[in-house]
Amino acid sequence: MQKKMIITIAGKPGSGKSTASKAIATELGYQHFSSGDLFRAIAKEKKIDLLTANFAAEQESEIDHLVDKRLQDIGASEEQVVIDSRLAWHWMPMSFKVYLDLDLRVAAERILNALDPTRIDIEHIPESPAEYAGELQHRLDSEARRYKALYDANPYDTRNYDLVVDTEKNSPEQVRDLILDSYQQWLRDKG
Repeated sequence: MQKKMIITIAGKPGSGKSTASKAIATELGYQHFSSGDLFRAIAKEKKIDLLTANFAAEQESEIDHLVDKRLQDIGASEEQVVIDSRLAWHWMPMSFKVYLDLDLRVAAERILNALDPTRIDIEHIPESPAEYAGELQHRLDSEARRYKALYDANPYDTRNYDLVVDTEKNSPEQVRDLILDSYQQWLRDKG
């Protein structure tokens, strides 16, 4: 399959997927799409919080199918787009695939420090980073089960990606630069 000018960015919650994907899209003049934003919007429409939506999706795949259909449409029709998504790499094997890695305890601290107090689902989020890291692990386990059952795919297997970046060891600017440099090399290698 021919490579396209699409960058897919996956990773754990709090790893900087949104920050990196928006910065890269801006730098390159590409479009930006976040499947997490779409998933959250669907959950809000159903009047449930994100964790509840994740567990509900294990029993009913409607939310995943809506998000995944949108990703497939983007992969088939778009060029010059940066996508923040756990599964875009699966739907777009011709993309430049990036995984942002981060220890879940650090991720929990980052997320808790950045919480918007006006969010309606904030009451369901524990204040303790250790407790929240446990909830994040449950969410990752839930997603892994769903994606395995639906698509036989594992978004947390780093062998699926062209580039893996540790976002604890690299600042957002360094992450952006590492991805851009590797992407430019990937494009040159593409021919």
